[in-house]
Amino acid sequence: MAGVITASEPSWITPFTGLSPRQFRKLVTMLRRQEAGRVRPGRPWCLCLEDRLLLVAAYWRTNLTLRQLAPLFGVSKSAANRVVNHLGPRLALHPRQRFWKDTVLIVDGTLVPTRDHAVAEQSKNYRYSTNHQVVIDADTRLVVVIGHPLPGNRNDCRAWEESGAKAAVGKTTTIADGGYPGSGLVMPHRRRKGEDLPDWKKAHNTSHKQVRARVEHTFARMKTWKILRDCRLKGDGVHHAMLGIARLHNLVLAG
Repeated sequence: MAGVITASEPSWITPFTGLSPRQFRKLVTMLRRQEAGRVRPGRPWCLCLEDRLLLVAAYWRTNLTLRQLAPLFGVSKSAANRVVNHLGPRLALHPRQRFWKDTVLIVDGTLVPTRDHAVAEQSKNYRYSTNHQVVIDADTRLVVVIGHPLPGNRNDCRAWEESGAKAAVGKTTTIADGGYPGSGLVMPHRRRKGEDLPDWKKAHNTSHKQVRARVEHTFARMKTWKILRDCRLKGDGVHHAMLGIARLHNLVLAG
């Protein structure tokens, strides 16, 4: 069965990956280097690496079911599922290991509605969700760390530590909103009851809000990959999708 969508036709790449054809080829080259020397048992893939990458990106981008997406690539539902399970984790963003001395980071949590109730809990959006702690570089706006997902009923202050994001960041200066009390992060000044903040604190809060908005913009861009609005993947699938989309997001920003 012949597929409709293929990476050999560049016009399909940008709508289904968010990447330019040049960025897509760059990602394919990196994946080939990762796969070099690895011997995979069993039958060879029915799709080339480019088409498999396009399938995974299209799955994340459109959030179509595999039953809907597989015929567009000319494969069976089970073959498409194997492609997603195999290639998805290999697209994962690797957390940055070192930071420059003057680096400033921004952290915030975002909720991803997740149908696997074993890893999710009902949250403030009234849906079963997972809480993902996302850390970006305040200067480049690139995602540098994503913590392991926790049930959506965890508050950000607790998730910051339990997800592993705090350990990954270390002592690097990190900006956060008011939901991280006692964490040692740079937060806005809070007004006590019956008191007014002095002008210098108001000015600091305004500046803080403008800078911290960059992580909200990152969430908006990442959630153009619609799987982060209603994830059907089970187990670690939502984590792999979040890491993979972060890597695609960074490629788009890096140009």
